[in-house]
Amino acid sequence: MSSVELTVYDKLGNEIDKLTVCTDLLFGSPINSQLLHDAIVMYQSNLRQGSAKTKTRAEVAGHKKKMYKQKGTGNARAGHRRSGVRRGGGHIFAKRPRNWFFRLPNKALKKATRMAFTAKLNDLQIILIDALSIDQPKTKEVAQILKALKINETVLVAVEKYNTNLYKSFRNIEGVRILPVSDLNAYEILRPKRLLMTRSAFETFLNSIISPADYEKKLKELNEVTSTENTTKA
Repeated sequence: MSSVELTVYDKLGNEIDKLTVCTDLLFGSPINSQLLHDAIVMYQSNLRQGSAKTKTRAEVAGHKKKMYKQKGTGNARAGHRRSGVRRGGGHIFAKRPRNWFFRLPNKALKKATRMAFTAKLNDLQIILIDALSIDQPKTKEVAQILKALKINETVLVAVEKYNTNLYKSFRNIEGVRILPVSDLNAYEILRPKRLLMTRSAFETFLNSIISPADYEKKLKELNEVTSTENTTKA
């Protein structure tokens, strides 16, 4: 049974608690890199505007009269000045606005989110803070919190629910993004180097995967199986 131990810090960077997470019970199946790749491609593709457009020879300005006669001039044969081979002419394979949107099944996206979170857990790139709240928007205050936690890389701050003061404070710091835990997906989790979560946000995310009662039940069953196997071997 594989598990990960996470340290819970306060705003000053002091260790105040530890949480042990059994990844086998929460996430079950191993990480599927192809599914993660497909999910990231989908999220990035859906960010594309698809508004690029260039003009064809039918859309550029200019007359359609033949520039000079076909033979006798010594020049190459030429049609009108809107031709794509001439400067100022239309594009031969013109770009058209298109919709890049597509979507994977919801079950696949939820599984990809769990796998991305598992990857962050296994790499010890998740940092837990006991609570995160400020009375008014103040970038200096949240910057000091990141400094106390020794976070000097790109980071996603996940909170239990949207908070205006925190959002306005973190948005001015380069490489920092803040989201409510309900908006987490595989792309948002894997995009930054670190993931900073409040304890309540972390528990909310885990509860969305498996209820505390089911987790305790499965953990008890797994411990019983493990103890039985050890007794048999002995």
